[in-house]
Amino acid sequence: MKIDIRSLSENQIIEFFEQKGFDSYRGKQVYEWIWKKSTYSFDEMTNLSKDLRLMLDSNFVINHIEVDKIQKSSDGTIKNAVKLFDDYTVESVLIPTDDRTTACVSSQVGCSLDCKFCATSKLKRMRNLNPDEIYDQVVTINNQSLKYFKRSLSNIVFMGMGEPLMNYNNLIESIEKISSDKGLNISQKRIVVSTSGIPKMIKKLADENLKVNLALSLHSAIEETRNSIMPFSAKFSLEDIKESLLYWYSKTKRRITFEYIVWKGINDSVDDINALVNYCKYIPSKVNLIEYNSIGDETFKSASQSMINLYKDLLEKNKITVTVRRSRGKDIDAACGQLANKEVSLN
Repeated sequence: MKIDIRSLSENQIIEFFEQKGFDSYRGKQVYEWIWKKSTYSFDEMTNLSKDLRLMLDSNFVINHIEVDKIQKSSDGTIKNAVKLFDDYTVESVLIPTDDRTTACVSSQVGCSLDCKFCATSKLKRMRNLNPDEIYDQVVTINNQSLKYFKRSLSNIVFMGMGEPLMNYNNLIESIEKISSDKGLNISQKRIVVSTSGIPKMIKKLADENLKVNLALSLHSAIEETRNSIMPFSAKFSLEDIKESLLYWYSKTKRRITFEYIVWKGINDSVDDINALVNYCKYIPSKVNLIEYNSIGDETFKSASQSMINLYKDLLEKNKITVTVRRSRGKDIDAACGQLANKEVSLN
């Protein structure tokens, strides 16, 4: 069985060429083709002889994603149904604003967690994405940004399908490839890793000495409420999460962003707001109040605008930075929490 050449390090590719009696620089050339130039075919490696390309083709494959379907929203958002080499499908999203383009990428086929308000959580986790599959999503969206908006990708958020910290090693490798000058050379400061809150892995990420930003899906600072909407979180108390976030800040000096949806009858009381205010006071943080995007479950309904305004007012009165984020791509099920491969069965 042929090896996927992108599973090898640059040194391993160089070593392969040296063992075959070729100069080491040939390995460096191939590494540049597969990462910096994002080439999916050995035939396109035009500074290699035909014999060298045939040798590569007889020993290796380049497993890569293919965009199976593109949907365009009325607000400019683009959703990609991305087919993987083994015919599983994930979704990624290009989110444009006036001055930037953001790539929202997936990290798992399905999801490991069980957040009741998220469409992806209804899908069984089939497998983790490889670093190159994450990387390819970014390349694809960058190309789309250049094509449709005449500008390069400016930001990357790991907020697509899956829990990034449950695919930890591949997450880290993909970030290193994306940010490397031998890869896409995108600043780590423009990358956000979003997690539902796994304290041990948050601490591990803090120790990586990366410059990425961290977002945490909080949605309630009351233990019982959070556990009811995110059942897996019963394993991780808010106190444990707080400790891991304080550790994150002590190591990185970067504030955490709390992602927070307000639902009618679930977390739309003054007690809920006060709990959030108190939680934020302990942790250097800012709050993103996110518009809820329906997945067809009548249990979850957006809170009133007046309640969202009250959240904003009381957070600001307590000197906590808060923004209200309007959803984009709702008309094509591309908004936060809506990615669910509706067109494709994972069974």
